[in-house]
Amino acid sequence: MKALVLAGGFGTRLRPLSCSRPKMLFPIANRPLIDYTLEALSKEESVDTVVLAVYYMAESLVRYLGPTKYDLGILYSREQRPLGTGGPVKKAKDIMNGDRFMVMNGDILTDFDYKRLIEYHEEKGGVATIALTQVSDPTRYGSVELDWEGRITRFVEKPEYGKAPSNLINAGIYIMEPEILDYIPDEGKVRIETEVFPKLAEENKLYGFESHGFWMDIGEPQDYLGANAMMLTKNNLNKCGESPEIDPSVVIRKPCNFGDNVRIGADSIIGPNVSIGNGVQIGKGCRIENSVVFDGVTIEDYSSVKSAILGENSVLERWVKVESGSLIGDYAQIKDGVTITERVSICPSKTIEESILVPKQVM
Repeated sequence: MKALVLAGGFGTRLRPLSCSRPKMLFPIANRPLIDYTLEALSKEESVDTVVLAVYYMAESLVRYLGPTKYDLGILYSREQRPLGTGGPVKKAKDIMNGDRFMVMNGDILTDFDYKRLIEYHEEKGGVATIALTQVSDPTRYGSVELDWEGRITRFVEKPEYGKAPSNLINAGIYIMEPEILDYIPDEGKVRIETEVFPKLAEENKLYGFESHGFWMDIGEPQDYLGANAMMLTKNNLNKCGESPEIDPSVVIRKPCNFGDNVRIGADSIIGPNVSIGNGVQIGKGCRIENSVVFDGVTIEDYSSVKSAILGENSVLERWVKVESGSLIGDYAQIKDGVTITERVSICPSKTIEESILVPKQVM
């Protein structure tokens, strides 16, 4: 079986960090997201080839992955323009060779039992089976209703609070028979969730498989930070890479993950839930918690970072404060004594000399 991974999205909600890298290469516990997906698929015996549907910054993914990884063959289906979630399935028709195949969104992190999903699909005999997961609040995603045999009877897109038919949502993983291609137009952008699945549901050919495993969507900054924290906790990480220079007075609160050549000055407190990339330099008296720090970042003395994301080679000078939900773009520089309040996005290579005390995007 081949697995088609939808990896062409712009990652707009993670801008400005997605201006310089596709979402699939965002680090989670210092590993690119795509690595988790491929490693999980490699453990499923029936999957031998992964097809990446690529568009935005496609060459970055091709350079990183090449033709094989984790003993999986990797093929690329290149879109000339965005095709939504259904168009890439139709475009990859020839690669699938008329066989059953798996489709999954590229921006999810999960320990789904793919084998059980495939077996369930075979048992039910539908045209497609959607993996479902439970969430506490389905209003953000959309809710799915099942009948007693596991058929999906309807979808409720972003229901009002308290009015969802269930807490089950589409987890973005599907098993599909080749017949589904007959339901997808040959040209243009198609959203499979709203244009194809409802038709299958009407014809009683669509099933849902409920899983209770780990699942996260990393589409938004808080989701991305949550996924990083979850993977650190799940693996109980407190790992240092090669050649660290960490002052003995530094306090490290688990879980944390440090890359290679990380330097941390005296009396700093790092963690919990912090990933620090390669070549990061942190001064003395700094405080970093619940954050992701990309490669090459410099954080000078007495600065603090809380629930934020610092892009590659960005610089925080002395006594800088970066607060919850803020994103600092690659190569940005924050000058001495500046406070960046909650939910501020700073574009790459910007220099910030004055505090920003209201949520905004700095272009």
